[in-house]
Amino acid sequence: MSELLDAVDALVARPDILPPPEVRARLRKADGLTQQEVAKVFGVTRAAFNRWEVGAVKPHRHRLEAYAHLLRRWATKHPEAAEGFFAETD
Repeated sequence: MSELLDAVDALVARPDILPPPEVRARLRKADGLTQQEVAKVFGVTRAAFNRWEVGAVKPHRHRLEAYAHLLRRWATKHPEAAEGFFAETD
């Protein structure tokens, strides 16, 4: 039972791979893209993408990893818009 509880604790302690919602929007805007344009790349509606961006829901696993990758690339490209990307370390 201890192994199971340890595994559950590890799941709960897993860090969020997405920056705070305000950083997500700031990075997208710094790159000059609309929610609609990004949603199209991910194959989702603008409304679905908006829910990701405001932090209401997280994308499913494969899209979550791709979205996190996009945000990291934007943070590298637009460091001025990336303040707060890693909230715990800024």
